[in-house]
Amino acid sequence: MTPSELPHPKLKRTNTGFTPNQIIAYDAQIPESAKSIWSKYSKLKKLENLSEPGLATIDKDDFEKNFVNHVEFSLARNMYNCDNLAAYQAASDSIRDALLLDWANTQQKQTIHDGKRVYYLSLEFLMGRAMDNALINLDSRDAAKLALTDLGFNLEDVLEQEPDAGLGNGGLGRLAACFVDSLSSKNYSGWGYGLNYQYGIFKQLIIDGYQVETPDYWLKFSNPWEIDRHEIQIPVDFYGWVEVEVDPNTGVGKKVWKGGERVLAVASDFPIPGFNTSNTNNLRLWNAKPTNEFDFNKFNSGDYNSSVAAQQRAESITAVLYPNDNFYSGKELRLKQQYFWVAASLHDIVRRYKKNHRDDWSKFTDKVAIQLNDTHPTLAVVELQRILVDLEGLAWDDAWDIVTNTFAYTNHTVMSEALEKWPVQLMENLLPRHLEIIYDINYYFLKKVERLFPDDRELLGKVSIIEENGVKSVRMAYLAIVGSHKVNGVAELHSELIKTTIFKDFVKVFGPDKFTNVTNGVTPRRWLKQANPELAALIAEALNDPEYEYLTNLGRLKELEKFVDDDKFLTRWDNIKFNNKRRLAALIKSETDIDVDPNVMFDVQVKRIHEYKRQQLNIFAVIYRYLRIKELQAEGVSIEDIKLKHYISKASIFGGKAAPGYYMAKTIIHLINSVGSVVNNDTEIDNLLKVVFVPDYNVSKAEIICPGSDLSNHISTAGTEASGTSNMKFALNGGLIIGTVDGANVEITREIGEENIFLFGNLAESVEELRHNHLYSGVTVPEKLQKVFDAILSGQFGDPNEYKPLIESITNHGDYYLVTDDFDLFLECQDRLEKVFGHHGGDASDLDHLHKWVKKSLLSVANMGFFSSDRCIDEYAENIWNVEPLNQ
Repeated sequence: MTPSELPHPKLKRTNTGFTPNQIIAYDAQIPESAKSIWSKYSKLKKLENLSEPGLATIDKDDFEKNFVNHVEFSLARNMYNCDNLAAYQAASDSIRDALLLDWANTQQKQTIHDGKRVYYLSLEFLMGRAMDNALINLDSRDAAKLALTDLGFNLEDVLEQEPDAGLGNGGLGRLAACFVDSLSSKNYSGWGYGLNYQYGIFKQLIIDGYQVETPDYWLKFSNPWEIDRHEIQIPVDFYGWVEVEVDPNTGVGKKVWKGGERVLAVASDFPIPGFNTSNTNNLRLWNAKPTNEFDFNKFNSGDYNSSVAAQQRAESITAVLYPNDNFYSGKELRLKQQYFWVAASLHDIVRRYKKNHRDDWSKFTDKVAIQLNDTHPTLAVVELQRILVDLEGLAWDDAWDIVTNTFAYTNHTVMSEALEKWPVQLMENLLPRHLEIIYDINYYFLKKVERLFPDDRELLGKVSIIEENGVKSVRMAYLAIVGSHKVNGVAELHSELIKTTIFKDFVKVFGPDKFTNVTNGVTPRRWLKQANPELAALIAEALNDPEYEYLTNLGRLKELEKFVDDDKFLTRWDNIKFNNKRRLAALIKSETDIDVDPNVMFDVQVKRIHEYKRQQLNIFAVIYRYLRIKELQAEGVSIEDIKLKHYISKASIFGGKAAPGYYMAKTIIHLINSVGSVVNNDTEIDNLLKVVFVPDYNVSKAEIICPGSDLSNHISTAGTEASGTSNMKFALNGGLIIGTVDGANVEITREIGEENIFLFGNLAESVEELRHNHLYSGVTVPEKLQKVFDAILSGQFGDPNEYKPLIESITNHGDYYLVTDDFDLFLECQDRLEKVFGHHGGDASDLDHLHKWVKKSLLSVANMGFFSSDRCIDEYAENIWNVEPLNQ
């Protein structure tokens, strides 16, 4: 028998919520003596008290008691061998115990309430460290700090033991993490669904200036914040074939997916606490496991490697985020990963719905809203249709009506080349039944288009889910649009661009109302209170808000404007920035062994390395600055005169990972490090310039880098960045922005004022014309940029052959990202902002810096209230999901 013909195991699970009927049934089976004991010792709320307010905070005595208990019984250690790592593990277990009370009470309350639940499907959840976040949201940080001090530990040292959860890479995953935090903090019923990657994306090492990828062993000491649900095992099938089975009684045929390979999706749960609320939602992460780990017959016959082949094949699915897809097996693994995740999630969602409503599908869209975070989870559309039609027996049209009213799709790119496509041949081999369903979805959709536009034959090819040109492929973004009731962009400019460029034909078919905007945001709990506790405390003091309630009502930051002319307040503000710069300087020293002076301007660009984000533009400008400094010195200009009349002292700080198969991005990293090697070892330029690349950029490092920046770069080619959220994090922490008119920079400018941001560059409406001119009239390299290219090609920064492809992509291949067009504008903008910062910007007694730069910093923060992820979630809830908060 093939795996698909085997009987599916009954899903055994520990319920995280019981329906009223289940409670009655179970209660009747439990002896009175057992009820008495549970009532005596259980810390969970009684069912009749679930609606009572109050969260499970931790007091000092309880923390100390639980800490010692976990050291001795969970870790089998004692007072004499409890080091910082053991202290972190015991402290985490103690905090998690309190968290689980709110978590269990929340799940039970939500199940009894039986309201609409939101399910957020994201391939990435870049959570960062969990312990500090949990302490802040549980309002227990002070108690834990005192307890750990009395126990002989320092809270900060203990927090440093926690590795960053390797569940994401860039802005997509960080946005998802902010959103699940806001779902809990705003009292919505919502779950996240993702994958539990064993080795993250990779740990980035910089060796001889090159990025080297190594496994990220973030689970080396296990993860105390996850609850392993070994009893929740959902079978997921791949490969095989499709047969038609005819019902002998009715003569009706039914499609059946048979054969193939089966793996098990095993759940791990990650509680997500809300701030100032007991509402604690869940992030469910799937682990891939084999149905049979070990083939004893092969082992006994001496075929040891093959005996564990099934285990290796299964576990590779959740081994690494974004496996390299430059070859067929990598592409297959990526598609396998995506289907495994959505199949397990959909079956879990359907199982939860049927617990309350059995086979009454008429209420499904009133109880379930599913948000697709980018195109990665788009197969969920097909899987739900398969579940409803093949497994539950619904008619096609009834099922499709449920599907399209359940899903909504968030688009994160305006670049057509970045839209996901899967070769039909690959899909047919791996998921034969799903390809059939995709063909049917496309057929019915194109018939509809044909009826609406009978004279527009070209439109059919433009909107078809199947791309016929070149390699026949499934266009996942098109499938997501057709299968959803709403499509949103993530910034106003982005949402307008997708309607007028990549998705304009779908606007014609569906009308503009299907497309909407929800500008991204960030959670102020992590990105202000946790990342910048000094600034968060100063704001709380200024707002007379000792409970930090402004963190869930970020619009109150506007009240800071009344301090804009208060020199004492501005000085305190600036001192906090200086303290944060010292923290960042210490991080740089520990990571790179480079000394940077916190008195100089910290000019930062940290984000995923990509040509459209234009780290190459930034490093070219750094090279020009260095060359010009050397020219001035050759002309006899002193260091002091250069500082006073030409260039302020600054450190250019970079960070970010390049995809393993993205050669050009890795070349940019190598160039940055090579330039740093030359500049940082040039003793003649004093502290005029330093160039730093912080390796293995992650959330924890961002929590130090964002508060420590004076200036951050968000300089993508106009019309390429969907939104960006790091711009919001930097601005919320008092750093000013240099940026293009792109993504959320547009709305940040509107909120904080054009005078408080430094904008440059060509606008989105000019981009296509400039690219056309480059292709047909050639690229004109400005004189200053040509100096940079000449220096690189002369070997001043190492082997010039290493960088030729990067330079030739600009000079010989159309300069797609408009480096030549924006280079001089970028330099002019830097000159402009450096005059505002002043030549003594790090001097606390410099009133000019205080009244110009620091005032802009204060005004930026005061007007960042719009960019809270809480506002985003409220907009999704009202305009897309149609859900309301579950009142405490």
